[in-house]
Amino acid sequence: MSMKKYYRKLTGLIVLSLVCLSFMFVTQAPAKGKVYRWKIQSGYPHGDLSFELLKDFAKDLEKLSNGKFKISVFADPEIVPLEQLFDSTKMGVIDMLHAAGAFWGGIVPVGEVEFGIPYAYRIESETDFVKKAEKVRSFFFEKGFADLLREEYGKQGLYWLDMHTYGPVPFILSTKAIETSADLKGVKIRDEGIYTTWHNMLGARGVYVSGSEAYLGLKTGVIDACQWDVSAISGLRLQEVAKHWIVGEENDHAIGHMLVNQTSYDKLPDNLKQVLKTAAKNYWHTTVSGYQKELEVAERMVKEGTLIKNVLDAESIAQHKKAADILWEEVSKRDAASKKAIELLRAWDH
Repeated sequence: MSMKKYYRKLTGLIVLSLVCLSFMFVTQAPAKGKVYRWKIQSGYPHGDLSFELLKDFAKDLEKLSNGKFKISVFADPEIVPLEQLFDSTKMGVIDMLHAAGAFWGGIVPVGEVEFGIPYAYRIESETDFVKKAEKVRSFFFEKGFADLLREEYGKQGLYWLDMHTYGPVPFILSTKAIETSADLKGVKIRDEGIYTTWHNMLGARGVYVSGSEAYLGLKTGVIDACQWDVSAISGLRLQEVAKHWIVGEENDHAIGHMLVNQTSYDKLPDNLKQVLKTAAKNYWHTTVSGYQKELEVAERMVKEGTLIKNVLDAESIAQHKKAADILWEEVSKRDAASKKAIELLRAWDH
């Protein structure tokens, strides 16, 4: 072989080796520096405070992961309508959902308890909003309730990630004053989950309309009242058509959750699983702070006269509690998980 041919062959081998090394680098690099791009959809429309605060969750997640975890945030019904959200997350159309267990009570009955059946998270021993919130969180994570929820949602192919608060719920705005049980009779109230049953027991008429339709429903008389959370005034602006804030039947905190498609979750490396959990816990504190501020806004509106606070009388509250006791008993009979959850609530020293 001539020296010329030898050097050509040697050069070819070197080039081939460099190509192979480049190919190895390209195929291996994504595994090391892969960016995970997920979608999360809320069960709530634009204007709802918990949805708006999800943007902070997404920013926090990206920052904590050094840009390796990016999540796009969607409101109801930007990808799918609320009634399809649970199944779409199960199937992986969406990686995560943001909503409340009351929406899925027909699939996962204990979700009704998770959200807060009437008077479940009413804490008389505290007056401070944040301390009340922490007591509820400790119930979930220290009394075994979070473990129970992970087991139940896990049966549906979903990972229960963490909880967040909506503040006092039901936060009811009405087109007329309601201070007694008699005032509540026949009132068409926008409701969801077990609260529809509860209000029907008290003589009202529970009606479901989506949050985005509540304003028009109140304005046109399709409904007379709407239960939401305090962002009903700051985001949905329902006080423009329903100025009466009804106080006395709310839990101090109602609880929502983030559910993750189990397959999507399992594919995450361990460090990003931890980042996701940290961001979700941070979001809990974000909602506590956010809803506390919104309640302060509501109280200022009462002082200014743009919102009218109606407090239910003692007799009405007694009737509400009596109906709630019946519901607790009925819920405990739905399945083993619901029974366990009610037992945990009854044993909870708060």
